Parts: sequence; C-alpha cells; structure tokens
Amino acid sequence: MEQTAPVHYPFNHTDGLDLAAPYRTARETPGLTRVRMNHGEDAWLVTRYDDARLVLGDRRFSRAAAVGRDEPRQSEGRRSSGILAMDPPEHTRLRTLVAKAFTVRQVERLRPQVRALAEELLDAMEAAGQPADLVEDYALPIPVFVICQMLGVPAADRPRFRVWSDSMLSTRAMSEEEFAAVRGELRAYMAGLVAGHRRAPRDDLMTALVEARDHGDRLSEEELIDLCIAVLVAGHETTATQLPNFVHTLLRHPDQLAGLRADPAAVPGAVEELLRFVPLGAGAGAARYATEDVEVGGTLVRAGEPVLVSVGAANQDPGRFADAGRLDVGRADPHHLGFGHGVHHCLGAPLARLELQEGLGALITRFPGLRLAGEVLWKEELLVRGPRAMPIGW
Repeated sequence: MEQTAPVHYPFNHTDGLDLAAPYRTARETPGLTRVRMNHGEDAWLVTRYDDARLVLGDRRFSRAAAVGRDEPRQSEGRRSSGILAMDPPEHTRLRTLVAKAFTVRQVERLRPQVRALAEELLDAMEAAGQPADLVEDYALPIPVFVICQMLGVPAADRPRFRVWSDSMLSTRAMSEEEFAAVRGELRAYMAGLVAGHRRAPRDDLMTALVEARDHGDRLSEEELIDLCIAVLVAGHETTATQLPNFVHTLLRHPDQLAGLRADPAAVPGAVEELLRFVPLGAGAGAARYATEDVEVGGTLVRAGEPVLVSVGAANQDPGRFADAGRLDVGRADPHHLGFGHGVHHCLGAPLARLELQEGLGALITRFPGLRLAGEVLWKEELLVRGPRAMPIGW
C-alpha cells in the first residue's frame, strides 16, 4: 500500500513520555506511512519492529546518502555530519578507533567509580534536604563525571556541556548560520582540548584518538574533533535524560517499582524493559536513504527515497512483544531497539547500561519513599524527551 498524502510529523508531545496515538494507527495500517517534517523532503515512516530492523540493518539503506540532500528534519539548520552520516567502510574506520573504549570489559572497570559517585550524590542530596532536583543533583552529574574521565574534560566546564548539548540536539527554528555558529564554538573548545592532550598525553580516550591521528594517520583533524564531539554529546545526554525518565515511569507504575525494590538484583533486566518501554525520541531518528528499490512492510521504497524509523513505536509493537503497551520489569525478552540496530548501533550502549543500572539501583534502594515533590519541567524543542527539572522527595 502506498500512501500519497503525507501527514505532519513528529507525533509525540514533549510534556510527557507516552507514545502518541498516531503511532498505533500507523502500526495498524498496512504499508508505511508518508510523513512531512517541518523541513526537508517527505519520507516514509517505519513503526513496526520487523520493518525497523530491516531498515536499520540492511546496507541498502544509507546514512551517507543524506549528505547533500534536503533530508527531513525538525529544524532548518540541523543536517547530518560526522560519523553518524557515514556508511562502511569510512564509518567502520572511525568506529573501530573508538570501540575499544566502550567494550563491556573496559566499561565494567568504571562500575566501582560510578557506584561510589552515585552514593556520594545521594549523600549530598540527603544532607541538603528535600526536595532535590533529580536531574541537576543526580542524573546529570553521573554521565558528566564519566565523560570528563574519558575525554579529559575539566569538570568545571559542565555548565557549558549542557548549553552545547541542548543546542546540538535542538529542534527549534535555528537557521543554518546559527547552528553552524554553535557547532563552531564547540569545535573550537574541542580543538583546545586536543591541543592540550598533544602537549600532555594522558590515559584517556582523547589521547588515544590524538595518537591515532598523529602517528597512525587513521583520521583527519576534523574527524578527530567531530568524534570527540559525538562522544561528548551522546554520552552526556542518554543517562541524564533516561534516568529521570525511568524514575518518572516507575512512579507511575508503583507495582513495578515495589517489585524492583523487593528484588534489587532485577535492576539490570528492569533497565532493559524501561529502554524498550520509554519512547525517548520526540520523533524518529535520522533518515536512511534507499540505494535501490526495496520493499518494506508492504510498501515499495524507491531508490533515493528517505525512510525514518521510529524506535519508540517499534519497541511497543504488539506483533513483536506480548502485551507490548504494558511495563513489565520482569519481562524476559530484552531484544529492544533502544540502542538502534546494525552498523550504527549505539557504541556507548555498555556504558549507558552501566550508568543506568547503578544510578537507578542506588536511588531506589536508598530512598524507599521516593516520590515526586513538585511539578516536572519538561524539555522542549529537543530531539529527546525528558524532565529538565524533576523535584523529588523521600
């Protein structure tokens, strides 16, 4: 079935975490849905699990093909660049340079430090008294600490992280010139850090990338800086947003929270279920372009046409998950798409899992009376959804 009249996209509201009703309609309608974003060309929208895995994992769908195209996007200035706009083998070359820092074995070495940090932050929250802001006082410092260690970034620069991260993920009406200015500011900052690491090498990811640039000639200076930016933004945002999202969701499902408190060993499995259940994105991810005619979900996608994949909708596909719209922290089927699929599967997934496991486990164990203690202030005009401020008591 080929729908010709596009519908406006994205569907999700930013003042909450529910999956918008039009996604369910799209999943239940044969074929793909034709959508139109605020900027760029029309696209096909994928909402079913099997279709999502196909588009994300099949080499006939290209991210690099978006470069130079009027790709569908939520703001004028936001266009694909860097490693996220590459296909193999160029993508593989850069990803391999970073991958060693994000193996499960390497990440596990950080667990004692993250666990100790979580306890320190909770101690400080208790000492300061109620209410506390779960985002500013807890969820944000955890990933910032880790990224500071991995990239050798001064912790004092944390406030600048937030401004830059919000700008890089913004969906507001930024012109190409405004977006380029923000990116230029961030690139200049990273160039300064790179220069510092050249003068004084350290045992961190940035030094390893600098050495790969200077001695192995395996990436350009621009690629080096853009890789560091990608690690900073992605590593900073996931935990800082998802940890409050998970807590907010569990507070809305007190039976699930009670079960988790009774069995702290179930936290890792609960994190996987929450990654499946919570639709993080305001909309679908970056467009993939078909390099040849491909049938997806009963629709013939022509060569050169863009396809958007809604991971949030696919993760709640009843055709893949039993009782898909229900949160079940004991669910024994962790094969969600929360970290993507295929060659662009999130490189930092092991690190995000560790941070979420330690952060959530420590919080619900320390504060059995955890509750909302005021109105949640939601992020607006960003690619991700979540609380900007979330007052809690215990």
